[in-house]
Amino acid sequence: MAASIAVCVPGERLGSTSDYHAGPGTYCKQGFVYSSLAGFKHVQETAKDELPKMQIVRDEQETIVPQVGLVVTTKVVNVNPRFCRCAILSVEGKPLRQSFRGQIRREDIRATEKDRVEMYKCVRPGDVVLAKVMSLGDAQSYLLTTAENELGVVLAQSEAGVNMVPISWCEMICPKTHQKEFRKVAKVQSQYIQKEFNKVPSKHSQHRT
Repeated sequence: MAASIAVCVPGERLGSTSDYHAGPGTYCKQGFVYSSLAGFKHVQETAKDELPKMQIVRDEQETIVPQVGLVVTTKVVNVNPRFCRCAILSVEGKPLRQSFRGQIRREDIRATEKDRVEMYKCVRPGDVVLAKVMSLGDAQSYLLTTAENELGVVLAQSEAGVNMVPISWCEMICPKTHQKEFRKVAKVQSQYIQKEFNKVPSKHSQHRT
């Protein structure tokens, strides 16, 4: 029988080799068992005098996790001059069972003039952003990039609580107040923008932090 089941990602530390044997989909390194696959952590009980076996079980129809090279929909949580933190909500348009942490660094915002990027002129907290997974970073936080024309902010709300409209690759405007704001705007179809917006609560329905 399985003692525990949980979603895990490649490189995630699953336990100590003093507590578990490494099974399929895992490997040992410096006294710990790590996942080598995306899937479900499965602890298989063994004989009484043997350690339980840690393994990764994959169900392609049920398990959806971010993977390198895939496009993800994220919501920006906070922004500082060096990077922004995001919650990954869906992968290739498919919603996740749970959100994963993501990070977009200043140098990965766009492909050109990287040294002139100002984070707060590209993304802001609450923005919905299309990004591509680059790699698994530190502390199980995926490294993301928006350095393609099709990637970037797809939804942003003005201070008036209105969906802003893109007017260029770097600006959006509030149709109510006509105030312009800087963003790294994604070039996507309006139908996709509306579909993604319906998944994300308005910032006025949440407590401000």
